Amino acid sequence: MLEELRRRYERLLEWVVIALMAVLAVEVTLGVVYRTFGASLSWYDEVASILLAWLTFYGSALAAVKRAHIGCPEVVAFLPPQARVAARILASLLVIAFFAILGWMGYAILEVLATDHLISLPEIPVAWVQSVIPISAVLIILAELLSLPGALRQARAGQAAQSGEASH
Repeated sequence: MLEELRRRYERLLEWVVIALMAVLAVEVTLGVVYRTFGASLSWYDEVASILLAWLTFYGSALAAVKRAHIGCPEVVAFLPPQARVAARILASLLVIAFFAILGWMGYAILEVLATDHLISLPEIPVAWVQSVIPISAVLIILAELLSLPGALRQARAGQAAQSGEASH
């Protein structure tokens, strides 16, 4: 059941990332077309930067659920069985702690940004744009928790974790 939930969560994040990539591609294409005809869009650069940041944060959550982030799984695989499991648990606890702090601080900063708005699109609040930080922190923590059982199985078996296969 947990593996099915992890797979569905992974699929959801894939669709979010695909949608963001499509919107970014359309927005950049529009920007190029408008500049070609000498009528550049005033909001193009700011929106493209925001979409790229969102793509990065949500893509990180997708990488987390696939256990595709940078790591040293081969080093862990060479450890004795109890040390492998302990290393995996410690690494997961550190990741969860880091993103819990990032999410908390990202949420706290939203209040500071409450009165700020985008320069090129003043009707859009900066806090809405920056909400990607606490949201993605929660998504990454959830991804870590959903993929941890598979990673622990691999650690017990002495296998090097391979991207996307941590919980299979």
